Amino acid sequence: MNVNCNAAVGLSEVMKTNLGPRGTLKMLVGGAGQIKITKDGCVLLHEMQIQHPTASMIARAATAQDDITGDGTTTTVLFIGEIMKQAERYLNEGVHPRILAEGFDKARDETLKCLEGFKQEVDVTDRELLLSVSRTSLRTKLIPKLADTMADICVDAVRAIKREGVPLDLHMVEILNMKHKTAMDTTLVKGLVCDHGSRHVDMPKKLENCYILTMNVSLEYEKTEVNSTFMYSNSEERAKLLASERKVTDDKCRKIIEFKRRVCTEENGKTFVVINQKGIDQPCLDMMAKEGIIGLRRCKRRNLERLVLACGGVAVNTVDDLDVDDLGQRKGY
Repeated sequence: MNVNCNAAVGLSEVMKTNLGPRGTLKMLVGGAGQIKITKDGCVLLHEMQIQHPTASMIARAATAQDDITGDGTTTTVLFIGEIMKQAERYLNEGVHPRILAEGFDKARDETLKCLEGFKQEVDVTDRELLLSVSRTSLRTKLIPKLADTMADICVDAVRAIKREGVPLDLHMVEILNMKHKTAMDTTLVKGLVCDHGSRHVDMPKKLENCYILTMNVSLEYEKTEVNSTFMYSNSEERAKLLASERKVTDDKCRKIIEFKRRVCTEENGKTFVVINQKGIDQPCLDMMAKEGIIGLRRCKRRNLERLVLACGGVAVNTVDDLDVDDLGQRKGY
């Protein structure tokens, strides 16, 4: 028991200097020489190589605290360390560990009763209250100026993805790192940022009043799944072979272009954007560019799912029987 108490106290001694807005930062150096500077308890506990089983259990308890509430990991470690420190005094006086464990259980029940009477109902639509909560948490991890900036961004991001009657899905918020910028340049984009552009110089850079077709269809020549060899005796046969190889892919692209001509008329002034999870080869990009279509390829699957939520429509798996209901719409792109 004394060994377990010493492990808990030792872990809390390491973490206690991090607590609060004036806590110190820890510099962690990885095996490959990478440097990470933080005072977030959860990050520290993940990065530390903890061998002792009791200390490892305390680290897992703090991680569970972070998963549920997103804050309070350092406080959890210090609280456990102080309890174990006080328990060590009674152990040295001959008190049986079972009695101490029962005392901890009773203390937990009384604490829960106190918290139930202490809690208050809050209005989650109150932005100022949410900002105060966010600042309280972030100022213990970041410098005050950056924490205030990030508090605004975090609150607005959560409010943007919150839907009535649906559990909050934090995966709908994505963090994109811009290596040529600093942390103070962090901004919130209330929309979807795709970290790739068109791969053709003649494609338009900006379109308005768009129809958006999201799809998971290969628009590039694919090799056969088995090893195969084609023999030809003259250039005409080779040209026919190349044409037949391209025919399937070109037909898919032509169907998209015909569909675009059908739905984008001079009367409605609509433009057309194609966002594909799979590839679009150069001949298909040429055909789309001539029609004034923006074609984006290799879109991440999670972005494809978000596009449907943001713009409407359906992510199609085939270009046959395309309908206007499959299209998403946005006033600007």
